[in-house]
Amino acid sequence: MLPWAASALLAAGLLLGSAAHAGNQKEEALADSVRLALANAIHDTRPPKPVLRDAAARAHYQAWFDEMSKRLAKRIPDQLSRTEFLETVWYESTRAGLEPAMVLGLIQVESAYRKYAISIAGARGYMQVMPFWTKVIGDSDRRMLFNMQTNLRYGCSILRMYIDMEKGNLYLALGRYNGSRGKPQYPNAVLAAWKKWEFKPAA
Repeated sequence: MLPWAASALLAAGLLLGSAAHAGNQKEEALADSVRLALANAIHDTRPPKPVLRDAAARAHYQAWFDEMSKRLAKRIPDQLSRTEFLETVWYESTRAGLEPAMVLGLIQVESAYRKYAISIAGARGYMQVMPFWTKVIGDSDRRMLFNMQTNLRYGCSILRMYIDMEKGNLYLALGRYNGSRGKPQYPNAVLAAWKKWEFKPAA
C-alpha cells in the first residue's frame, strides 16, 4: 500500500463515526441514461478552476472567496489548502447547478470539514459519499473518495441527481442524499447551516 493511502486510511479510522449526520446514500436502480450522465460528470478531467465570464463575475467571485476564506480559517487553517478547497467547492457546485453556500452547509453537517471523515455506515470524505458509488459510476477505487476534488465532484453530482429525481424538492432530495428521505432532522440541519454560509455582497 502506498504511504499516502495508508495515512489516509489511518486518519479515516480515527474519525470513524465522528460526523453526527453522516451520509448514508442508499444504492438504488438507476436508468442507464442517469448512470451514464453521472459517469460522464465524474470523469470530466478539466481542472477545478472557476471560469468567470467578465469583470463583474470575477469581482463577485473574489469577494465571495475572500469572505468564505475568513469564515473557514479556523476550520481549515492552511491557506493553500483553504484556497484549493474553496476553488473546488465553487467550481463543482456551480458546475452541478448548486448554490456554493448550500454545499458548504452540507459539508458542515456531513463531515465538519474533515477531509478524512468516515461514518459508521462507511460514507467518506467531505461530502460523505458512500463507496458503492465508485462501482456504479466510477472506477471502483474507493480510496479516491478521500481526494478533495473527487469527493466534491461525486457529492455535488449525486445531490444534483437527487434534486432532479425529486423534481426540485430540496427537502426530499437532501433526505435522499442522507438516506433519510421524508424525515426532517437532516434537511433542517443542512438548511440551517446553509444560511450561515450565504454570501451577501456589499451594496
